Amino acid sequence: MWRLFNRKRMRRKRMVQDRVVAEGAKRQTESRITLMDYDVQQYQEKVLNDVQEAFPFKDTSSVTWINIDGVHRTDIVESVGKHFNLHPLVLEDIVIVGQRPKTEDFEDHIFVLVKMLRYNAKEHIVLFEQISLIVGSNYVISFQETVGGDVFDGVRNRIRTGKGRIRKMGADYLAYALIDAIVDNYFVVLEQVGERVEELEEAIVTDPDQHIANYVHSLKREIAVLRKSVWPMREVVATLQRTENDLIQESTRIFLRDVYDHTIQTVDTMEVYRDMVAGIMDLYLSSLSHKMNSAMKVLTVIATIFMPLGFIASVFGMNFENFPEIHMDWMYPFGFWTIILLVSGTMLFLFKINKWI
Repeated sequence: MWRLFNRKRMRRKRMVQDRVVAEGAKRQTESRITLMDYDVQQYQEKVLNDVQEAFPFKDTSSVTWINIDGVHRTDIVESVGKHFNLHPLVLEDIVIVGQRPKTEDFEDHIFVLVKMLRYNAKEHIVLFEQISLIVGSNYVISFQETVGGDVFDGVRNRIRTGKGRIRKMGADYLAYALIDAIVDNYFVVLEQVGERVEELEEAIVTDPDQHIANYVHSLKREIAVLRKSVWPMREVVATLQRTENDLIQESTRIFLRDVYDHTIQTVDTMEVYRDMVAGIMDLYLSSLSHKMNSAMKVLTVIATIFMPLGFIASVFGMNFENFPEIHMDWMYPFGFWTIILLVSGTMLFLFKINKWI
């Protein structure tokens, strides 16, 4: 049975002397900074030791993607915020994980917060990770919650190889490509969830025990958490599509409409799975009821057959002096057992022709 890793240990935040502080039960101080700068003619990719190495790219005419893995290095987040003139509330939203997806429109940049889902096939775990995007005129800064993998490899390969239109477009198209990669991966996760739902449905039919019932309740809670992460994406993409900010070009809004259609499909799929799980619970209760009825039918047939047999046995067991049948030598082996077998066989025959058994 698959399990869902839900990061419930949400980090609290506070502003102390204009510094962002992230708090939590377990803080990850490891970080990784990568930079990709490109235009139609050139492309370069770097792994940076210091985030300040990326600051000169803010004023270039090419498109720059700065990706920062690990948001608990608040010194890095604060340094980026000062150089790119980010609002203090945006910095808080970056370091506080477990938030609802949203987008905020500022004069010189757009802040987008989304949930990235990945399925760990080895451990049957759905991993949640918060992704924060800062979209500027010629740059995109992405903050990932942890260090260790994402769903952006397809975007990176398109930049490296120059395939498609990504190197011909601006930073807004890069932001679209990243959001599109996240939404497309929802389908991969939902497909795995669907397989688990079907396996559970089959198990309910074959062996509806209490162990499976616990899985049903667990799966129901897990789908609710998935729905909470996927559902707000409709609003996020719709807001980006309708924004009047000049950072989002009209040519990119067409692609955002396609992402919006994908979010609708994921939400519809999630609703189907939620209904299926509710149906599985009803099926589980019906299967238990059927097993109970089958057991009660067998017990009822046995009890009904033994009622006349008990009456016959009690008659022959009465302690009367004047009971002539008892003194016959053949009465017990032939008379008594013949009556017993005849009554039992007749009742079984009647049950069978009436399809009671």
